[in-house]
Amino acid sequence: MIDNIRMAKLEDVPAILSIYEPYILNTAITFEYETPSAEAFQKRMEAVQKQFPWLVYEEEGKVVGYAYCSRFKERAAFDWDCECSVYIAEQAHRKGIATALYNQLFEMVQKLGYYNIYALITYSHESSVSLHRKFGFNEVGVYKNTGYKMGQWWDLLVMEKRIHSFEETPVKPRTIHEISDLV
Repeated sequence: MIDNIRMAKLEDVPAILSIYEPYILNTAITFEYETPSAEAFQKRMEAVQKQFPWLVYEEEGKVVGYAYCSRFKERAAFDWDCECSVYIAEQAHRKGIATALYNQLFEMVQKLGYYNIYALITYSHESSVSLHRKFGFNEVGVYKNTGYKMGQWWDLLVMEKRIHSFEETPVKPRTIHEISDLV
């Protein structure tokens, strides 16, 4: 399955948006209301890819899933933390694609020097909670009624995975471009 995973390219934006759009329009899995334009999404991808990996999964030459990590919070003390996301095309669910993407993604961010990975999950999206538990994420809190979408209030579950032992003075994480064997 690893042969099906590669770094995302800007040319993948239309395929990625076609995967993401049903989540926006039909679910509360994302709190986004409107599908971003290709240009806006491209800028989003470019910003993430300056620092983090953004991976896609291909089947028969078609992108059917993607995963990435991004900055968790803006303050400097959070520099060792990142947030993960994974989205799979509806027809590609239950094939192990999210697992394959996360295996690769988490290995990469560990090599970059991150210590914590956070997942923010609309409560209760049980398949996502199960996926993250499988990877060793623990539930650390719930933001009650924090998002309003589709005519109701939603809770947001915060899960965390620790990927390094904690040192007194950690080394600043590297960018994805500083590690040639990952790109």
